[in-house]
Amino acid sequence: MNMQFFDEDHAPQPRDQVKIEDVELVVYPDRFRVYVHLRVTPFMERPNLLLAARSQAGKVVSELSIIETMHADMEFTMHLRGLTEPAGTYTFSADLFYETRNPPQDHYEQTFVVPEDQA
Repeated sequence: MNMQFFDEDHAPQPRDQVKIEDVELVVYPDRFRVYVHLRVTPFMERPNLLLAARSQAGKVVSELSIIETMHADMEFTMHLRGLTEPAGTYTFSADLFYETRNPPQDHYEQTFVVPEDQA
């Protein structure tokens, strides 16, 4: 008997086929936190991820390391640190890697805007 535990489209893949599939970023109303929803290819071997947010000047204002994640669908809250006023444009980046990050197996980048305070 052949039993399938995964839908064929969502079957775990070997490490060389694992990539960042989708990223959703939402700035919280307090403007100092960003919700991150990240999906990667279902995997056989657990990958590492490095997430970062940089200001327009290139300063890292938030960074998160995920070591050998167990989940292909993840949610995080990143805090924008070292800022008195967070309004501005930022660049979010995600690197997916196994042994080494230089170069990463997959890289994703997206800009997002923290709006001016409406109070």
